[in-house]
Amino acid sequence: MPVVAAEKENLPVSQARAGNAQAWDALFKRYQLPLYVYIFQMAHNQQSSLDVVQETFINAVRHIESLNDDEKFGSWLFGIAHQKCIQLWRRGGREKDAHEELSQAAEEFEADPAELLIRREEQGEFISLLEKLPPNQRETLALYFIEEFSLEEIADITSTPIGTVKSRLHFARRAFRERWQRKEDNL
Repeated sequence: MPVVAAEKENLPVSQARAGNAQAWDALFKRYQLPLYVYIFQMAHNQQSSLDVVQETFINAVRHIESLNDDEKFGSWLFGIAHQKCIQLWRRGGREKDAHEELSQAAEEFEADPAELLIRREEQGEFISLLEKLPPNQRETLALYFIEEFSLEEIADITSTPIGTVKSRLHFARRAFRERWQRKEDNL
């Protein structure tokens, strides 16, 4: 799901800034799932991811006045989430067993057992390869390919120069592609 400028989506950022609870509810509904997906890619823990989504919105409410451009609400919000993920990593809250959690989530939505087994295997392989990347490369891939942020937005979110973002994306793509190819060659 791409994150598009707030004005193009007619998001009520200015109303939220004025304290309108319904505006905040609309923003929460729009961004809660993309934020959760992004954070889960970093934290690999359902409860921690939900907590970080909540903390992100609490901080957004507290600091909405610092947002200078309403059109950048999405990247600003993801920037807050990025900082919360860094804090989570520093606290050591990253759980190692992402495969089990993905399997449990898949079971809730799948009806066909054969399809469930195939999806579990594919998800497990993808997550396993993604986890082998350095955190900054893994994060850049998630923001670019899963959340579909532009390179400029990723630079804003991560407080990183655009050249560094481009480099991380380049090396992350190459490393992921090489690992995927090795996996395919071993089949």
